[in-house]
Amino acid sequence: MSLASLPFARRALGFVLCAAALLLALAVLAPALLGFQRYVITSGSMTGAYDRGSLVFDRVVPTASLRAGDVITFRPPGQAGLVTHRIASVRVARGQRVFTTKGDANRTADAWGAMTLPSRQARVAYHLPYIGYGLAALSDRRVRMVVIGLPALLIAFSTLAGLWRDAGVQARTTRSA
Repeated sequence: MSLASLPFARRALGFVLCAAALLLALAVLAPALLGFQRYVITSGSMTGAYDRGSLVFDRVVPTASLRAGDVITFRPPGQAGLVTHRIASVRVARGQRVFTTKGDANRTADAWGAMTLPSRQARVAYHLPYIGYGLAALSDRRVRMVVIGLPALLIAFSTLAGLWRDAGVQARTTRSA
């Protein structure tokens, strides 16, 4: 079976799906090669700037370069998970820079109060809206099985259909000869 014998619509659909998969992979993997860290926004505390489901890309920078208004991803004192919030204020206390953060959608500063940060800190460089939903879904084993298994099944069925068709053509040719 040659490529030319496939209907145009089927070839076009295959091309579009492959191009979309390649662009998604490029958008997610290329930044990691350029030194960015990626995080999925899971709450609505930054709604307006980064909606829930957005994928943010952070670059680790020296803490000395951080200013009020920068958005950082950090582990708050006494918390297990990471948070992406805006720096509300920066001040110096006892010779150390102390940061207060706040989510854009929150009315008040974060409950953990002023905190110091390590010498290098992840600062948001850019984001892709809603792409994080797809990455978060891929953390579920069943979703990964469908994403990998469904295309594999389609390829297997397509191959078997081609073999069945070719066997039928060969059998008809053999009988008529």
